[in-house]
Amino acid sequence: MPQISRIHDKISMVQVENFEQMNKIELPKLYKEFLLEYNGGRVDPNVFKISSDEGESALNVFYGIGSMNNNLEKKIEFFEEILEIGFIPIARDSGGNQICLGIREEFYDQIFFWIHDEENDHSMDNMHYLADNIQEFIETLYDTE
Repeated sequence: MPQISRIHDKISMVQVENFEQMNKIELPKLYKEFLLEYNGGRVDPNVFKISSDEGESALNVFYGIGSMNNNLEKKIEFFEEILEIGFIPIARDSGGNQICLGIREEFYDQIFFWIHDEENDHSMDNMHYLADNIQEFIETLYDTE
């Protein structure tokens, strides 16, 4: 099982709820639990398979709530085109691509990989399904050796 290292301050449910209200979103239960436990962080091992065509990538960092470089709210603002199709960025890989969480009905709670080099009219063409939820995604991470 991958180990997550907390690199951000611990947060409370009140902070999570305030975040949801400010961003007009409802986070899935498992992701809220992840934020309460770790508030983002680094994970080891950190490699995941994107698809048979795209190969694999390495997760760099999960974003958190609060004052930090990897601030979830700032990432949501920066990557608003992902939000338009029903996702928020929750982590990034070493190439700046985003690991995203579905926040709208059809993809709610699911984890996708967004390849920024393939941007095109806010469609799902550059989104690659990774897992049904954050817990399942973390459990699929592996080492390259």
